[in-house]
Order: sequence, then structure tokens, then C-alpha cells
Amino acid sequence: MHFVGLDLAWGEKNQTGVAVIDSGGRLLHVGGAQDDASIEAAIAPYATDDCLVAIDAPLIVKNEIGFRPCETAYNRDFQKFDAGAYPANTTNPAFNPPRAEALAALLGLDMDPASTSGRRAIEVYPHPATVVLFNLQKTLKYKRGDFADRQRELLKLMTLIEGLDKATPRLRVNHNVTWVELRKRVEAATRPSQLDRDEDPVDAVICAYVALYWYHRPEDVTIYGDYANGYIVTPSAPTDVVPEQRRGSRSSLENRLIRAMELLEDAQRELTAIREALR
Repeated sequence: MHFVGLDLAWGEKNQTGVAVIDSGGRLLHVGGAQDDASIEAAIAPYATDDCLVAIDAPLIVKNEIGFRPCETAYNRDFQKFDAGAYPANTTNPAFNPPRAEALAALLGLDMDPASTSGRRAIEVYPHPATVVLFNLQKTLKYKRGDFADRQRELLKLMTLIEGLDKATPRLRVNHNVTWVELRKRVEAATRPSQLDRDEDPVDAVICAYVALYWYHRPEDVTIYGDYANGYIVTPSAPTDVVPEQRRGSRSSLENRLIRAMELLEDAQRELTAIREALR
């Protein structure tokens, strides 16, 4: 059984992070790919038999506007940790159809989280996973911002991932040569573009570990939403961690934006209901 993580880019011109771990938690592969064909080639040695492919990208999108129900429910638990999800809907060409859905079909993977098939794909999200796995008060800020801060936060994430060698289930990355080289590249980076390149494979490792975590600890995982309308699989939200309060930060503004979008969606639904009643 192999557990594959894909930090899937929205388009085939951008890099997708790829990672594979085995049932014992050994990191077998970590790197990048571009188009769907190169993704398929990268994971082919590991995905011909039983596999669970965890994809960081909307997998099932049926709603025309606003948030998917799974995103609304998920945001209630994780937005306070700066891990809110943006809306996926079919109005956005990137999700009509979703690239992740097309890729799952290409690989012959069952997308139903309740399936007992040996070859499956699930939608995951690295940010909430890091909050839960590492008891964080806020997500690590390695995506945007000052270069030095991003570099420091990405190295912190890599150190935390290496610490999963003592977790349950165990993740063993420390003896993987490519991982060691990846860490050295991040340490030696001098430009934001270099961090952009190297953060994707790191996220892919988290995705693959979420798949392994769900396989071994299903009782500690929450599935927001359902197969019919879209879902997100993530380690269950912490109940004993108090989110760090940060006023005026970019993350706070992003959370306000997500909340405003949710309110606009509610208003749109109410307007539609009123119009229907007036007919």
C-alpha cells in the first residue's frame, strides 16, 4: 500500500508537489511535476496497485457560486487558526471541471471517501493538518511575506515533519536523500522563487502523511462534506489549543475576506429565496 501526496497546481504550467510514503511511513519519493502526464509518470511506480492519493485541490465541485458546504463547515473549525479555505465553485474555470477530478479519473481512482476500493483519491488540505499534528496556534507563514520570515517558517515546518519520526503513525523522512537535499536547498535559498519551488514538495509530504494518518487513525479524522457535493479530509480540529490573536496581519485580513464572502453567499441565497417566493 502506497500513500501519495499531491500539492496540485491549478494549471499545468505551474509546479505540482509530489510525495510518496509506504505503509511503514518511509518517504520513498519527494519532488515536483508539471502537467498531468508528468504527475502520472512520477507516481506510476507506486500507484499501479493499492494506493491512497491525497490531493490538495478541490476534487468534487458541484455548486455554481459561493462556498461548497464542506468549506463552510470546515471554516467554522479552522478559520480561527488562519487555515480558512477559499470557495470553489463552477463559476471559476479552474474548477469546471476540477483538475483534481480529471487527474483522479486518469489514474483510475475512486473518489468516494466511504469506498472500500484499494485505489482511492481524497481531497486534503495541508494547513489544518499542520495545526493539528504540531499543536500550532496559527498556521506557519511560509507562503507569503518577507523572504527571511518565509524561509524561517518553512525550515520550521520541515523540522516538525522530521519530528514525526516519533509520531503515530510514524513518518520517516530523515534518511531520504532527496529530502536532505531539499532541506539544504531551503537553507541556502536567497530568493523568494526558490522557496516557491521548494514549498510544494514539502506540502505534498504533509498530504501523503494525512492519507497515512487517516488509514491508521480514522477515529481521529473528520470528513467535512460528502461525496455528492464535495468533501475535505483532515485530522480533527483541536479542542485544547487557543488560537493566537494577531491584529492587523495579512492572515487576519484574509480571514475577514473569507467571512465577508460567506456573508455574501448567505445574502445571495436569501435573495434567491425571496425572488422565488415573489413569483
